[in-house]
Amino acid sequence: MIAIAIIVVAAAIALPSYSSYQERAKISQAITDIGAINTKLRLYMVDNTFSPPSLAAIGESGKRDPWGSPYQYTNLETAGIAKARKNKNLVPINSDFDLWSNGKDGLSKLPLTTKVSRDDVILANDGRFIGLASTYDP
Repeated sequence: MIAIAIIVVAAAIALPSYSSYQERAKISQAITDIGAINTKLRLYMVDNTFSPPSLAAIGESGKRDPWGSPYQYTNLETAGIAKARKNKNLVPINSDFDLWSNGKDGLSKLPLTTKVSRDDVILANDGRFIGLASTYDP
């Protein structure tokens, strides 16, 4: 009986740690993916002098984030500033395009300060920041 109790206690301690590890690994994978997509987008811009209309233009339209949702992309040159992701001061976080993952909850809104956007993995400062929206501080 004592052995079973020890196993149960050990499992109760280990499971949350493992879940936390899995979530950090997914965030890390999304950061890596967004970095790679950003590189392809920038190369497209060098060749064409404008942002691609969609991720399909660089062969990434079917790319899914670690939580199973498609990566999100907005061409700000065509969509305009009203469709831009915004920081706590409601200032756009990028000048040419926005690229992000909706994160664990699969939901997102344009301002990074909204609760559903805090777990998003974002590209900001035109590629100089890639990480969780909750850790972005312009």
